[in-house]
Amino acid sequence: MRIAVTGGGPGGLYFAALVKQGDPAHEVTLWERNAPGDTFGFGVVLSDETLGGIEDADPVVHRALADGFARWDDIDIHVSGQVFTSGGHGFAATSRARLLGILQDRCRDLGVDLRFGTEAPPVAELACGHDLVVAADGVGSATRTERAEAFRPGLRRHRCRYIWLGTDLHLDAFRFEVLQTEHGVMQLHGYPYSADAGTVIVEMREEVWRRAGFDRMDERQSIAACEKLFADLLAGHPLRGNDSRWIAFTTVRNERWYDGNVVLLGDAAHTAHFSIGSGTKLAMEDALALAAALREHRDQPVATALAAYEAERRPVVESTQRAATASLEWFENLGQYLGQPGWQFAFNLLTRSRRITHDNLRLRDPAYVAAAEAEFAEAGTPPMFTPFRLRGLTLRNRVVVSPMDMYSATDGTPDDFHLVHLGARALGGAGLVMTEMVCVSAEGRITPGCTGMYAPEHEAGWRRITSFVHERSGAAVGLQLGHSGRKGATRLMWEGMDQPLPGEQGWPLVAASPLAYRPGLNQVPEELDADRMRAIRDRFTASARMGAAAGFDLLELHCAHGYLLSGFLSPLTNRRTDGYGGDLPGRLRFPLEVFDAVREVWPEQRPMTVRISATDWAEGGNGVEEAVEIARAFAAHGADAIDVSTGQVTPDERPEYGRSYQTPFADAIRNRLGVPVIAVGAVSSWDDVNSLLLAGRADLVALGRPHLYDPHWTLHAAAEQAYAGPGVDWPVQYRAGSRRPQTGRRL
Repeated sequence: MRIAVTGGGPGGLYFAALVKQGDPAHEVTLWERNAPGDTFGFGVVLSDETLGGIEDADPVVHRALADGFARWDDIDIHVSGQVFTSGGHGFAATSRARLLGILQDRCRDLGVDLRFGTEAPPVAELACGHDLVVAADGVGSATRTERAEAFRPGLRRHRCRYIWLGTDLHLDAFRFEVLQTEHGVMQLHGYPYSADAGTVIVEMREEVWRRAGFDRMDERQSIAACEKLFADLLAGHPLRGNDSRWIAFTTVRNERWYDGNVVLLGDAAHTAHFSIGSGTKLAMEDALALAAALREHRDQPVATALAAYEAERRPVVESTQRAATASLEWFENLGQYLGQPGWQFAFNLLTRSRRITHDNLRLRDPAYVAAAEAEFAEAGTPPMFTPFRLRGLTLRNRVVVSPMDMYSATDGTPDDFHLVHLGARALGGAGLVMTEMVCVSAEGRITPGCTGMYAPEHEAGWRRITSFVHERSGAAVGLQLGHSGRKGATRLMWEGMDQPLPGEQGWPLVAASPLAYRPGLNQVPEELDADRMRAIRDRFTASARMGAAAGFDLLELHCAHGYLLSGFLSPLTNRRTDGYGGDLPGRLRFPLEVFDAVREVWPEQRPMTVRISATDWAEGGNGVEEAVEIARAFAAHGADAIDVSTGQVTPDERPEYGRSYQTPFADAIRNRLGVPVIAVGAVSSWDDVNSLLLAGRADLVALGRPHLYDPHWTLHAAAEQAYAGPGVDWPVQYRAGSRRPQTGRRL
């Protein structure tokens, strides 16, 4: 094959070496516009996994690299005059210049045609004259830009500015330094890459960067200012630049990685924030995978190999990008955590990407985790099994069975199914078991199968369930009250979610504004006037009185997911021009009136929570800033906690799904306002629950689908952690099964 490579960074060089090593008959040419000795940045960090792949693929490169790695285990976190150290992490780093030199030498030895100081020909010309064109031309890829219609890139510029610098200070750990200045919060990331050299990255929000005057400084002035700011760390050692500039990080994604015989590699295809140290790692792993795909599909069209390369790498890259984005956003919002105790701030930082967790960190550094647990409650007690108090209600642990609609009631009345469903989860060990959304009127139901609290038989049916929970378990039971609004009169979920009921089976809908959920499919609701709003408010208070009489311990007002009260909160669904629309205070007015009315009749010592959609996941809708203000308003009116969900307000939403993807919104509300929060959303493991709690990102954690999969999820979490304390109690009938069953030996 004739192969063209554009870009002489680690990814492009390593691919060129691997593919030439695999078949010396290949004619491989690499273009790089800079000189061989030019490089930007200082050190690069490579994981043991990446090094293992290099060793298998090219022992020559691995031996050359291994001789000069700086290795260390510790992470030091300096905040508010305190230092917290966690060990057992295992890092390896080397000079970027050294890495490039080794790869350049390897390419020359193998016969790759290296053309430094030379711009690559246009991609169309290369594609015509070569069997394969590998675009490893970086974050500003000209190839990606030229073929944007094919690759469909998405570039997202973030809110911090950072600068790469070097130092001769000996760093013996990965160091995070947080500095509170008159201009705002700044942070330093530092790590060694040789015995006498280290990388230093200074980062801050753009507004802080401007207030500090960095936008008006050249490289020399920026270095001098950073030396002054971080003088205590540097202890007289200078910083040095290398054409160092302040940069705003850009996350690069592409819907497609190849077009014909042209393929993207490394930063041209994807970027991951430097705070998880994955840019060079991803590029070199791309090179390994692309070379392997070409070898494995050598007798097939090149497009087959490129498709296999993308199929292998995309899931890995997207997972890494999710972790990198979580880390990036944590540092963007670092200021909201400075009110945390130092020990919690440090644990929060260590687990920010969600790749390092409570259990994973305990394996790396058990003494560190034990010390953090002791600060939280008691060493050796998993955070999820500590109690939590809301008004007069003390929950035995921090696990909540999330509200989940079952669509199994008859005329709103809960029956044996609901008794077994909720009773099983109460016996299963959770601290709080929530009902599904219980509707305040027949017209406020989502489907004919929704439960209600508007008839005497409803109250009696619910009292039967709360009595069982209280008599047979140590769980509390909560009532979620809501009204469907424009999302009502639909079929049961398994018959067609959000699909309207046929013919005359439906009922008239009401909402903040006359906007159908799905225009042309769902019914257009009638806009509520003042009289009907008062009537609905009164229905909420009547249902709350019935709920108190039925024995519920907690009441949650459902203001999320596009239902009636949520429809008032979102600008996408509230187009009113009276005092109940317009700006956020106007949109909050009716939900707050309902909350106040319910709080007035709900028993004083029983807590009330509010579920909100913290983002609409749609342009022009609510986002995290609005969510914080909505939470602030409900807290000021007496809400004891905010249950933080997202979305389901508009069918045009584009959620950014991923593990624990909704929890950053709960995190922001808790740490900006000091308001207790319930986190929810793709949390599935007890390890994630412990991590969220110990990091101070949540006070309670609600899980839905895991409790459908396993009604005894909390009991099993206790068994798997060998926990047998007061935070969970096995029913006497089940105690013989309170230890994990033995499993057979695997060969």
